[in-house]
This record gives sequence, C-alpha cells and structure tokens, in this order.
Amino acid sequence: MSGTATSDRIPIVSVAALFQDNADDEQQRALAERLCAICHDIGFVIVVDHNVSTELTRRTFEMMREFFALPREQKALIDKQRSRHFRGWEPLGTERTNGRVDVREQIDVWTEMEALGPTVLPEFRRLIGPNMWLPEEVLSGHRETTLEWTDALGVLANRLLGSLWTGLGLDEGHRQQAFGADAMSHTKFISYPSTPGGAAGVNAHKDTGFLTVLCAGTTPGLQVMDHTGEWLDVPVVPGSFVINVGEMLQATTGGYLVATPHRVITSEPRLSSAYFYGPSLDTSLNPLPLRPELSAAVAASERHAAPGFMATQEQITAGVSDMGSAHHAAVFGEQLWNYLVRSYPAIIAQHYNESKI
Repeated sequence: MSGTATSDRIPIVSVAALFQDNADDEQQRALAERLCAICHDIGFVIVVDHNVSTELTRRTFEMMREFFALPREQKALIDKQRSRHFRGWEPLGTERTNGRVDVREQIDVWTEMEALGPTVLPEFRRLIGPNMWLPEEVLSGHRETTLEWTDALGVLANRLLGSLWTGLGLDEGHRQQAFGADAMSHTKFISYPSTPGGAAGVNAHKDTGFLTVLCAGTTPGLQVMDHTGEWLDVPVVPGSFVINVGEMLQATTGGYLVATPHRVITSEPRLSSAYFYGPSLDTSLNPLPLRPELSAAVAASERHAAPGFMATQEQITAGVSDMGSAHHAAVFGEQLWNYLVRSYPAIIAQHYNESKI
C-alpha cells in the first residue's frame, strides 16, 4: 500500500470522559475541543475507551465469519436484490463507488421501521422498511447479535456527535430536535478478499451520513487521503474504532468539519463493520449558526470553504469529477437517495424503473 500513517497524523483519542458519570465540565470541554480540531483538520480519529464491550465485538465478528462462510444459496435467502429498501446480502462486486466496481461482499442493515407504500413521495421515503434476517437454523443469533451491535454503536455515535456539538458551541436541544424522532442509520458487515491489482475493496469516496463508526478489525487496508493528496495507511489499533466525518456533517457545519476521501486496498482477506449514524430522512442540511471565529476559519481555507461533495449520477454523466460537486441535497433523505442511485443501478432498475432518478 502506498503511503504511511502515524498516530499523530490520525490521532488516537480516549473518549472515556463521554461515559464517566464523574467527568467534570472541564474534561468534557477539553475532549470536545480536541475532537473538533481533529475533525476540522483531517476528519478522521481513532477512539479508545469507548464503552463497546470486547465480548460484543468478538461475537459480531464471529457472526460475520460464519455468515460469509455459508454457501451462496443460503446467503441468497436475504439477497439485497429482492429488497426495495436496499437491505440484505450482496455478492462480490455488486456495489459501485464512483462508477467503479467495489471488490467486497457485504450485508446492509438499516434502522428497522414499517414500510411505506411503493409510490410514496418523496422517493427517499420508500427506503423506510424492514431488514432481512437469516433463519435461526441457518445462522443462530443473526438478528439478535446484529441489533445489539447497532444499538451499541448508536450510543457511541450519539455521544461523539454530542461532544462535537459542544465543541462547535451549538445547543444540544437543537441537535435532538434537528435529528428528529425517526433517525435512519445504516450498518455494513463487510468481507474483503485480497484486492486485485488496479482495483479497490471500496473505491475512493466520502461517506454520506453525519458520522461513521468503523470497527476495522485486525487487518490493515483502510487508507485516508490528506489535504495534500497523499494516501495515508490507517494503523490497526486493537480495541479501537475509527471515526470519520460524513458529507452531511460537513454540509451542516458549512465546511468547518471535513469529510475526507478514503478507500480500502488490502493484501489479505479482511473483515470490518461500519455504522453510519444518520438523522430523520427529512432533516435539513442547511448550515448551522457557527461562532464567528469558526466561520472565519472556513472562509480563510479553500478546502473548507469549497470542500466538494460526491457527485450525483447525473453530474457524473455530465462530467463532474467523483467528489467535485459543489452542491449537496436540501435534506438528508435526498442525499441518501443520490448515494443509492449511484451505487446500486441494478436494484434501481428492478424496483424503481418508473421513478425519476
């Protein structure tokens, strides 16, 4: 892999204060300011002392190993191609990032809700619906372990975003109101084979949501692009989570916090799980009122003032570069829909062939 990463370039931070009842305001403020500074600089941080149990992590990765070792016909019981809600298992090479095939196999799970009608508008509301689960006799504990995992990562993401909110000088009540009652988060359970030459396990991209919580496993492969264009190898830190800013947090902070391009290229098989923390689908992405000094920092930096977003399929067709769009959607659901249209043309063709995409 090209490039090297060091812990001082992608810092390792203890977030124990987020889970300590006796942590005082000064500790909380110091942590909030440090997390904000890191996410303003490179948008990635490795966190330890996060309160997610080692035992839950072990059981989750064991579930993943068992699932991906199943025969194809058993995995296909939850084939994502059958889900108009983009949930379930997808075989190697299904997802596309920036029009390029990703060399990975994965299960996608979203916040579980009762499905709305197939013609409901706006179209992104059609993403609301149930997950698909393997029968107990095929994979024992699939649903139970998955939901326990997503709950634990949701708690961590919520505490981290609350800390960032504090560092930005924003009101916590406003965050709770803005996120809405029907938050839509997304979890991936991913199996990467060794990456063929010239390809990527997942191609260079920025994440769509607000905040990503990644359990990178024990195998290297994640790479982050710094502001000079150099690819940095993210080190494997046992017992840690890798946290990064998504495009929606970049949008709502007016570019103060940056969503950083990243990819996976691995020399050996690799398991990981990513949790993408998101709000209600109708959450506005208008910039929040930042303190004057933060707004001034954005204005003084070209990469913060014009950070770029993942292009829509129409923009890519028109020649806009992969992450060079100057615009983002008005609400979270629309941005999420843009991501799915880009990434899953076969599912769009099967379930939404009469939709305006």
